[in-house]
Amino acid sequence: MKIIVRIIRLALLHKWRLASAYVCLVGATVAYLTLPKLFGHAIDEIAMSIGQENISESSIFKIVGLILIMGTTKGILSFGQHYLGESLGNAVAYDIRNHFYNHIQRLSFGFHDKHHTGNLISRAITDVEALRGFVNAGLINTPYHIVTFVLISIIILNLNWQLGMMAIIFLPPLSLIIGIFRLKLRAIWLRVQENMGELSTILQENLTGVRVVKAFGSEEFETSKFNHKNADLSNEMIKASKLQALNSSSMLLILMISIGTILWYGGAQVISGQITAGELAQFLFYMQVMSLNIRAAGPIVGSFARATSAGQRLFEILDFESPVKESPNALHLPRLIGHVKFENVYFNYAGNTNVLKNICIDAKPGQSTALLGAIGSGKSSLMHLLPRFYDISSGHITIDGIDIKKASLSSLRRNISLVQQDVFLFGSSIRDNIAYGREDASFDEIVNVAKVAQLHHEIQEMENGYETLLGERGSNLSGGQRQRIAIARAILMDTPIIILDDSTSSVDANTEKLIRKATESLIRGRTTFIISHRISTLQKADQIIVLDNGHIVESGSHSDLISFNGHYRNIYDLQLKPQEEVMLEFESPCKVTGTG
Repeated sequence: MKIIVRIIRLALLHKWRLASAYVCLVGATVAYLTLPKLFGHAIDEIAMSIGQENISESSIFKIVGLILIMGTTKGILSFGQHYLGESLGNAVAYDIRNHFYNHIQRLSFGFHDKHHTGNLISRAITDVEALRGFVNAGLINTPYHIVTFVLISIIILNLNWQLGMMAIIFLPPLSLIIGIFRLKLRAIWLRVQENMGELSTILQENLTGVRVVKAFGSEEFETSKFNHKNADLSNEMIKASKLQALNSSSMLLILMISIGTILWYGGAQVISGQITAGELAQFLFYMQVMSLNIRAAGPIVGSFARATSAGQRLFEILDFESPVKESPNALHLPRLIGHVKFENVYFNYAGNTNVLKNICIDAKPGQSTALLGAIGSGKSSLMHLLPRFYDISSGHITIDGIDIKKASLSSLRRNISLVQQDVFLFGSSIRDNIAYGREDASFDEIVNVAKVAQLHHEIQEMENGYETLLGERGSNLSGGQRQRIAIARAILMDTPIIILDDSTSSVDANTEKLIRKATESLIRGRTTFIISHRISTLQKADQIIVLDNGHIVESGSHSDLISFNGHYRNIYDLQLKPQEEVMLEFESPCKVTGTG
């Protein structure tokens, strides 16, 4: 019930639409409930005129006129109720969808590590749609049907208390049926929403990884996986439809038994002269209106059940609090100089074993710091702490003496540029991708940074130049071109701190040369962190930090670490020394020949 209350609170944010819908609802109800009475009077007038020479047509015409007026009024107000209900539902859906999207934007990496993209998409679309349907079908129509039902009960009791009691005696079994089916439907709709999320995940993964699927010839496996989950979803949907149909049919059956009993008993009263034919007709008309309300109970119960399950999934995300939070009085950082310090930093993921232990680094302004270590040693985790993608477990990280936890996230990240190994590009133009983060950049600025990134000439050779639209994740560009777009983006941001995350690990030698040339322009005069497991990439750094199992095991310049004869020297011997020996063997015969 708490979930339904929360949805109602969201609807109350649009109180004028809600109030207007209820005004239309009340007017339509009053007009609708006068019609059976008018029909009954018309029947009595006609019955009284049978066999008489002077038929009073004027009174019948008056009643017919009132019926037309009430019918028209009911139609107009029902249109207003329906329109305002749909308008309110869409307004609530708009609010929830925006709130959901904005909330996700502000959650830390830790949240996205646990929640799959496809599942989040399903919640943002399918679950929000379920709530939109409930606002109109449940929040607006439920009071209408309840009010109508109560008023009809009062009217029929006043018309004939005996017939009224015969109708009301069927209410307890109807209420019991509604309660039982609502509980069963809620459980089924929750499974439907979860299956929908899992199906979205499978579809999203398949479309994103279509090249891997085809490369391994796994089309049949993926089809089977999708079909299996699709069958689960379909079966749950069929169960829900079956229950809703059974719910409506059971209630309709009880109602028909009620109407049949009333017709039998009421007919006997008409014959005995206790009531008129018009009064019995009124009673049956009111019972027919009541039957429409009872028929609507099935879909309404379904909308409540679906909204409850969808709301549970949505509010689970909306109530999630990011562990990375801004201070209430967060500082708005100006452009910083870039003096970065890690002081006794420890870090773990969600309370697990520490992946970084007692990290101490002093990166002075304009200095390049390289991080070297095996996969899983903690290099990327360490750099994710600087822009506060995650928060440290203990210790301090400062920039220019300011603890990063005291700064606003937006101003902190405006001082840091990240060039990742796996570059993400959006499905827009090359120009837009370079300007991402600096949407106000002029075209000349974009061209200039593309030149610095050694990319301008290649862009000009494309048919549409800078307006060339990119495929998903930049699929129509080479790996080196994607890397250089990321570098151009970082140059355009002009931040004092740069993080290069293994940006040359998967390109050919010629492209690596272009990227290194672009990188040299990028890092000049900036505090730079270079993540790599290749010594050739980082041996010119001002200081090199060697990580092993989350610890700093060595630090110093290339020449210092070579002389230590430790971890760095071992890596150097494995990577570069064999190449140097080969080159010496290759060059040696040439030197002999040259002297001869």
